[in-house]
Amino acid sequence: MGEREVERGVGNLAGLGPRRQIGTGDQKDVALTVRHVITLATLVKPCHPGGGTMTPTHHGGGARMDQPALRITGLHKQFGDKVAVDRVDLTVPTGSFFGLVGPNGAGKTTLLSMAVGLLRPDAGTAEVFGADVWASPVRARELMGVLPDGLAMPEYLTGRELLTFLGELRGLAPAVLAERCDELLTLLDLVEAERTLVIDYSTGMRKKIGLATALLHAPRLLVLDEPFEAVDPVSALALKAILRRFVAGGGSVILSSHVMALVEQLCDTVAVMADGRVVAAGPLDGVRAGATLEERFVELVGVAVDDAGGLSWLVS
Repeated sequence: MGEREVERGVGNLAGLGPRRQIGTGDQKDVALTVRHVITLATLVKPCHPGGGTMTPTHHGGGARMDQPALRITGLHKQFGDKVAVDRVDLTVPTGSFFGLVGPNGAGKTTLLSMAVGLLRPDAGTAEVFGADVWASPVRARELMGVLPDGLAMPEYLTGRELLTFLGELRGLAPAVLAERCDELLTLLDLVEAERTLVIDYSTGMRKKIGLATALLHAPRLLVLDEPFEAVDPVSALALKAILRRFVAGGGSVILSSHVMALVEQLCDTVAVMADGRVVAAGPLDGVRAGATLEERFVELVGVAVDDAGGLSWLVS
């Protein structure tokens, strides 16, 4: 899909005609909206080399359930002299709630960006239910829903308009799309904000609509990078309930976070990253090894915790 086609689509959906006039001062915002939709389009409907597109198989019809939900083999990424991800191997079992934890700068976001096709690796492969993310991107992206950290969304669409646009990119039938939009907006408690522009959404509402875009096409794998960051407790409870229901229904979730208590609460399998490497991975109890995940995490990443010294000027 070219930029002009996307721009026409945004204009139609957002009502940038008689209903919502755009002045000269808003042209930068409209251009930014177009760029955001193009970014989202690369996530939801990649093009074939011949220029056509493939209608996705819904409810995981193309998934090989005898394969891991995600298999990462030797993924490597270097920025100048900095090795962000160092030839990582990782397997996410089908049906698992998988937590990826690590300190800031450990390489979590870079690893997941390569695993879902947002960032091209220097080496290595990633497969979603056996479909290579880079060799067979259409099939791989049919099977997964992605919520990247800090995903920029079109600011001048409402939540329903955003879902409708992305559903049309996915090739969903109009009746199916309308039904799913209704269900998602209701489930995520966004019905009352249905006519509110995304630019006016709170942080929690943005996380919710982002999750809705990831769920819209009924994927078998959700990849969520820091989905609870800056989310209020009420919204967090709703998101947790939805993710638990998704896993209970046979889906798989990869959750990246640096909040150990959250991962312990939700996940059955974890991997710990430090300095671009996976230093431990497996069932939650096995990785904890009788300690809390936080205690084990500190031990694995080699951080010394000392409360005895420093900042003496703060003590009266």
